[in-house]
Amino acid sequence: MRPRVGVSSCLLGEAVRFDTGHKRDRFLTDRLAQFVEFVPRCPEMAIGLGTPREPIHLVRTSGEMDAHGVRSGHAVGERLRHYGTEQADALSDLRGYVFKSKSPSCGLHRVTVYDADGKRTPGKARGLYADAITAALPWLPVEEEGRLNDAGLRDNFLIRVFTLDRLLRALFEQEATARALVSFHTDHKYLLLAHNAAAYKRLGQLVARAGCEPLQPLVAAYRDAVMAALSRPARVSRHVNVLQHLLGYLRESLDRSDREELVNAIENFRAGQLPWVAVRVLLRHHFRRHPDGFVDRQVYLEPYPDALATPG
Repeated sequence: MRPRVGVSSCLLGEAVRFDTGHKRDRFLTDRLAQFVEFVPRCPEMAIGLGTPREPIHLVRTSGEMDAHGVRSGHAVGERLRHYGTEQADALSDLRGYVFKSKSPSCGLHRVTVYDADGKRTPGKARGLYADAITAALPWLPVEEEGRLNDAGLRDNFLIRVFTLDRLLRALFEQEATARALVSFHTDHKYLLLAHNAAAYKRLGQLVARAGCEPLQPLVAAYRDAVMAALSRPARVSRHVNVLQHLLGYLRESLDRSDREELVNAIENFRAGQLPWVAVRVLLRHHFRRHPDGFVDRQVYLEPYPDALATPG
């Protein structure tokens, strides 16, 4: 089964925009759609605004955020929030969500805010529907479509989506066991270390409590902590440390030319001349020839499908 990922309907090419148009994103429709099951939503259509329709914008009055029709001033913010809360409950099994940027309902970052007189204010905000979703599901990986053109942000979003999918299948969609928790943590050791070594240590302390206290609250806390640890893209320097550590498992098995090839690949990645996926593929090639039981189970070597590593 493919991970279920929420998405703003217009990004899939659905004609739901205020002007009857769409904002189809080809990375989503042509690439990511091959590996996930999209769950499209258009909150403005869902609350009955229809298309074509009067556009809305965010309005802050007396410290409160609302969404108003740009001409009529008709307020729809409460309805957008309510729909977001309702959908967060209905879609609690999602593994991620891709929102439409700059939208007063769906934008995640830097949505323009106006005052009661229709003038732009200095502040920026989050779309009201997106705000309700993220407040109700704080562990959920979320991103805007435009930011997925950035290799680091795209890697990070895909890592979180597929990690959450593995976690929920292992610990929530069947009866959780201490063994399953330990196994998941072991499999994700190097992925977590690449993002946050301190968080990996804290997660290990959570895992060590399995068997000593009720498991369901523990795995929920573990889920939240894992997603928080992965919430920021790993720095190149941390990836390099992990890649060099993995190379260490092969030093006695490889001849000089193969070792030099791997060392050069890691250095080229450090210098921005080679993508992360290329080094992972090369490492996997050598570990197939020289298997190591512990490394073979490390998610780090293929945290998501390689075909998604580039946006083209």
